[in-house]
Amino acid sequence: MPAPTTAATVLAAALCAATLTAVPAASAATGHDVPLGRRTLPAGDGWAAATTGTTGGAAADDAHVFTVRTRKELVTALNKGDATPKIIYVKGVIDGNTDDTGARLTCDDYATGGYTQPAYLAAYDPAVWGRDAEPSGPLEDARAASAARQTAQIKPKVGSNTTIAGLGNAVIKGLNLHVDKADNVIIRNIRFQDAYDCFPHWDPTDGSEGNWNSLYDNISVTGSTHVWVDHNGFDDGGNPDSAQPLYFGRPYQVHDGELDITSGSDLATVSWNRFADHDKTMLIGSTNNPAADRGKLNVTVHHNVFDTILQRAPRVRFGQVHVYDNYYDIPAGDEYVYSFGAGVESKIYAEDNFFRLGAGVDPGTIIYNWGGTALHATGTLVASGGRVRQVDILAAHNATHDPDLSGDVGWTPALHTRVDPAAVVPLTVPLLAGPGRLR
Repeated sequence: MPAPTTAATVLAAALCAATLTAVPAASAATGHDVPLGRRTLPAGDGWAAATTGTTGGAAADDAHVFTVRTRKELVTALNKGDATPKIIYVKGVIDGNTDDTGARLTCDDYATGGYTQPAYLAAYDPAVWGRDAEPSGPLEDARAASAARQTAQIKPKVGSNTTIAGLGNAVIKGLNLHVDKADNVIIRNIRFQDAYDCFPHWDPTDGSEGNWNSLYDNISVTGSTHVWVDHNGFDDGGNPDSAQPLYFGRPYQVHDGELDITSGSDLATVSWNRFADHDKTMLIGSTNNPAADRGKLNVTVHHNVFDTILQRAPRVRFGQVHVYDNYYDIPAGDEYVYSFGAGVESKIYAEDNFFRLGAGVDPGTIIYNWGGTALHATGTLVASGGRVRQVDILAAHNATHDPDLSGDVGWTPALHTRVDPAAVVPLTVPLLAGPGRLR
């Protein structure tokens, strides 16, 4: 292992490194002269470039190019023409919790069947209900019915051959975009905020102490292929996970993932995004059942910022997932869980990622074994205590956890942009990742 060096030394070396051009080179379909909605994924840019590649709605005719400013306009545009190529430009702030007149909806507007949070808490308090069975009965039925009403409002589906791109400082908040059973979708240059669940489900059988579970991600990708999610921002706005109360001694979880890729999805590239201040962030594969997922869930995750993310960055089942040149800022260890989750039959190939660790964060916790057998990790740089050093995070994990994970995942990525040394990552990625920073 190389000797530790100071952060200043590493950054100075990075300034001299090659070209600092981690952004894919422009081509006829990606350059400045091409409108944002007609830009396509560059050849070779991760798993979404496999087979047919990913072009989204680039071929849309003028009748299927929309600029939307409200939830109603967004949903109307998404429903136009089924799989007909379409480009949807988002302008301004779109709030999913607004009705067709633009009036703001609250959780009380979705509640039905007599559901109230105080009544639900009273009915299913473990001191009353116990811990051996999930809630059932009229109040659980009312919670589920209320959740269904919210789902109908805030979870629109995105069809095949679609590009959704933000203009200026575009924001989508309180809404869960659902890419479901679609092919060829691009989502770029949007800040996604606070897809909150009004009706979290209490499950006393989830883990040793029970857990609250919520329904909504900012973006959910289910049963879909050729998806490119690029230069977006994801956060909880003024409603962060960290501010939620404890009920039954467990965090009242009103958010699920920021970007989840599940249910047999395949061939996705997640690039140059900024994920911030969140707990469960990116789940790739949601069950241990191989029937739908084995041989799929192949995803590339590169040049993203994970800032104060507690876990799932990403957590993987089954897929061959290439994770490279990402920047992780983990300021404290009191709530941090892990970054790379190695689940059943997962094949994570991680290289040249940069971790900035705060006090109390052990490099041996970066990896968590969720039933996997292998994870490849090379070129990892860790900044901690004023110095930067290369760390074998797999060895650090194996030194304190049993059983050991093997470093042989059985594949080597072939589809990717240039992999820069990890020393370059803290200079390029925080500067260029996220919405509003497209070249």
